[in-house]
Amino acid sequence: MSICAVIMAGGSGTRLWPLSRASHPKQFLSLHGKNTMLQETVNRLDGLNISSSITICNEEHRFFVAEQLREVEKLGSIILEPVGKNTAPAIALAAFHSIKEDPLLLVLAADHVIQDNAAFEKAVSAAIPLAESGKLVTFGIVPNEPHAGYGYIKGGKACNSGFEVDKFVEKPSLDLAKEYVASTEYYWNSGMFLFKASRYLEELNNCRPDIYEACKNSLDTTESDLDFLRINKEKFEACPSDSIDYAVMERTEDAVVVPMDADWSDIGSWSSLWDISKKDENGNTAHGDVLLQNSNNSYIRSDEKLVAVVGIDDLVIVDTKDALMVAHRDSVQDAKIIAQQLKSQSRTEWESHREVHRPWGKYDSVDSGDGYQVKRITVKPGAKLSVQMHHHRAEHWIVVSGTAKVTNGDKTFLLSENESTYIPIGVIHALENSGKTILELIEVQSGSYLGEDDIVRFEDKYGRV
Repeated sequence: MSICAVIMAGGSGTRLWPLSRASHPKQFLSLHGKNTMLQETVNRLDGLNISSSITICNEEHRFFVAEQLREVEKLGSIILEPVGKNTAPAIALAAFHSIKEDPLLLVLAADHVIQDNAAFEKAVSAAIPLAESGKLVTFGIVPNEPHAGYGYIKGGKACNSGFEVDKFVEKPSLDLAKEYVASTEYYWNSGMFLFKASRYLEELNNCRPDIYEACKNSLDTTESDLDFLRINKEKFEACPSDSIDYAVMERTEDAVVVPMDADWSDIGSWSSLWDISKKDENGNTAHGDVLLQNSNNSYIRSDEKLVAVVGIDDLVIVDTKDALMVAHRDSVQDAKIIAQQLKSQSRTEWESHREVHRPWGKYDSVDSGDGYQVKRITVKPGAKLSVQMHHHRAEHWIVVSGTAKVTNGDKTFLLSENESTYIPIGVIHALENSGKTILELIEVQSGSYLGEDDIVRFEDKYGRV
């Protein structure tokens, strides 16, 4: 029986602020290894007989998903959720989408780390006969310590390579977690699953027919848009929100847990990332330009500037272009509270970085003041910004490197290094890199309002009109 990998690429990862943000969450970052977490997830499947893949993400992150999967040559299908409704509906979309072939669905989160790939493959292979027989398999991580931050699954009667699920347990107290680990009957709830598409839909219809019908109806009218499949927004918005655990796994009589001992982590916080990272002789992990003196058991990360650390222990220090966080390792879970405070204060740092990625490249807001803003814009070869105009701002472009094809009003021309053009307010314009090298330019904006929503698009190769 064929296997379809279902990659869940939603979530905001606010506990890893300031690196992970709403518009650029942790699954699209390189946190443990050279590839992003999404890329590591799909590469992990190379040793399995995977016939197809479906990645589920939201509208805002669609270009991250497509670009990163294309980089590792594993694009597959991408379903866009118009609104987040938790895991039960998301998996239902994948099941309905693939129901003609009725494959086994291997459901994985895009933001997990698994360091023992052989053990991962072994557990999945062991679960295949159970899933083929109609069982709904969840993978339980063999705990290596008591952990109050994870949910637990208690295994019951042996069932081939796994155990019938006795019960699911919410995140326990530390004392209770110690009892669970000592008993050897409990596993961490990984949020990874394997089952036939038809069996999942059957059990979903039995347990939550309202979710089943809403998801089925939302796929009645779909629309292909570039690399993406769009579902009916209004019908999906009517779908109840629920996790697969609550909606199906805790209600079905066919839930089976298969143990997995594969050095797994969901990197739920900076301390958990420190736990799995390589450390120096003093227990420190450093990324970027970092100097350490008389410091121990700390995690330090710097995007750009030199960070010097002297005489500190057990800290997490994360420095980005627009934010610096210093926290004790025992308190890093509260990074999400800082993100919530920034959001409530309508500050941009909770949502986006100073450097913002777009399907055509990226821009870095290097300076701003009253009535002006300066950006460094990077355009990938073959990419083109939308044909657009602004009601409130004028723009001055100066090419730093590469060659720009510029439309400025009724004129189209090329600009090379050290050449520039001025675009008045209200003039339709476009920027394209038709060359084979990166195009970089400085954009100086001036006007009464400089917000990103002052863009009227007339044409766009990425479907953003």
